[in-house]
Amino acid sequence: MMSNLFSVFDPSTNIFNLSINWISTLLGIMFIPYSFWLIPNRFHFFWNFILLKLHNEFKILLKNNYSQGSTIIFISMFSFVLFNNFLGLFPYIFTSTSHLSLSLSISLPLWLSFMIYGWINNTQHMFIHMIPQGTPNILMPFMVMIETISNIIRPGTLAVRLTANMIAGHLLMTLLSNTGSNMTLYLIPILMLIQILLMILESAVAIIQSYVIAILSTLYSSEVN
Repeated sequence: MMSNLFSVFDPSTNIFNLSINWISTLLGIMFIPYSFWLIPNRFHFFWNFILLKLHNEFKILLKNNYSQGSTIIFISMFSFVLFNNFLGLFPYIFTSTSHLSLSLSISLPLWLSFMIYGWINNTQHMFIHMIPQGTPNILMPFMVMIETISNIIRPGTLAVRLTANMIAGHLLMTLLSNTGSNMTLYLIPILMLIQILLMILESAVAIIQSYVIAILSTLYSSEVN
């Protein structure tokens, strides 16, 4: 019996008082040499096809900010978040993206680097961006305040969006699985069907959320210049 429903998300596994749950975040490094020294297969070509499509899309979104290799950081972010989202769907593997400590560590430094670069190199453009074109003079102070607040909370919204979406599905699956022991025998197949459908939904959420955080980060960077 769990003392706290959210305890399933706690990084509680440890050896010598050192948490080892976060090691799951680094498991992707084990798969990197696969694409270099093994003969490329269909999965390898399919993954390269996806990355190429993302590169072309990010290049369009970056507009004037695009330079050789500037999309690599967003493609890397997409791959990293996608891999960790999918890892959380496997039993007994820690979901690192369901914690704000990881999602904020991704979004906050990226947003800070965009802001520092923009205010140092394009100060006038950053001031202009605070007031949309056609704003009446009387509303300008309020628009500056609203735009400033919306700009400041961007890394928080990116992190909370990813974390909340990953927690919500996992929590629902945990709740349903805990009721299985109290169900009658003829309701078990229905529960299993619902869990399978939820797993498919969570797989889609894992892809969508990694895509969303990469796209929004690209859009934020395109506003700097």
